[in-house]
Amino acid sequence: MATSLDLELVAATKQYGDTVAVDALDHKFEAGSYSCLLGPSGCGKSSTLRMIAGHESVSSGDILLAGTNITDLPPARRGTAMMFQNYALFPHLSVIDNVAFSQKMKGIDKPVRLKKALELLELVDMEAYAERLPAQLSGGQQQRVALARALITEPTVLLLDEPLSALDPFLRIKMRLELKRLQRELNISFIHVTHSQDEALALADDIIVMNGGKIEQAGPPQVVFNTPATEFVARFIGGHNVLKQQGKPIALRADRLLVNRSAESESTLLSAFVKDVEYLGSSVNLALDAGGAGELTAALSDDTFFKDPIEIGTTVFLTWKPEDAHELAA
Repeated sequence: MATSLDLELVAATKQYGDTVAVDALDHKFEAGSYSCLLGPSGCGKSSTLRMIAGHESVSSGDILLAGTNITDLPPARRGTAMMFQNYALFPHLSVIDNVAFSQKMKGIDKPVRLKKALELLELVDMEAYAERLPAQLSGGQQQRVALARALITEPTVLLLDEPLSALDPFLRIKMRLELKRLQRELNISFIHVTHSQDEALALADDIIVMNGGKIEQAGPPQVVFNTPATEFVARFIGGHNVLKQQGKPIALRADRLLVNRSAESESTLLSAFVKDVEYLGSSVNLALDAGGAGELTAALSDDTFFKDPIEIGTTVFLTWKPEDAHELAA
């Protein structure tokens, strides 16, 4: 595989007519890192990925790979490879010919390209299916073939557009582990677009949360989750309540909101009405109406909840430790 190199966006902008899809992004993707562009539909994350790949022109700004400006290079000359959401395998070609296709286009001899393709199929544990057609494979198997096909070009950066969205939940978790293993083994940069907070937290060394074509926050998963910078990030990353105190927005993790059945006058900060109870296996979420403080969620361990179950319609009293409340940028 190629050596990993830093990739940098410098004021990278994408406009479609009067609409700004990506608004002057500056970000450095560290060599050998797993980065996730995270955000809701329409936030600009896929347009950003496609600009990096060369499948979308850059309206203004630059894309640098190891200090070289690749902004105007065609996709095949950038040192990047893209794995598409729908896998885009050729239905009439066998698995091994799908993987070897780009090498065929470069005029590489058949024995050489098939040997290389088989090595990549072994890497993704698909060598036993080399002679099958894509239609004879499951979704997860097709994904592995698409991955091998992207990797045969020996990219320095692999770009993944919502690669797990078409898979069932069990397979999604299995493939998540596979992607992380491959990235570690190959030691190349992966840039992965997703709208799933769980996926980004599980996979990324660096999460880039996007909103309205801009970066709201970027950093390691633990930092983004524990110290969201803005109300948008706190709500989108999940697992947080946003409270207003002295007119300032404050994020409080749902598992740090303490629920009491009786008002302890010293420590009670809010009272709330239990609207719903959601059992999630290892935890139980209480949906709470806290009046002027708005809709809140308390996440209790299943142990805590079932020792003294709280019924819908109950009034409860809420408290939290001051150090667990985190001030947000307005």
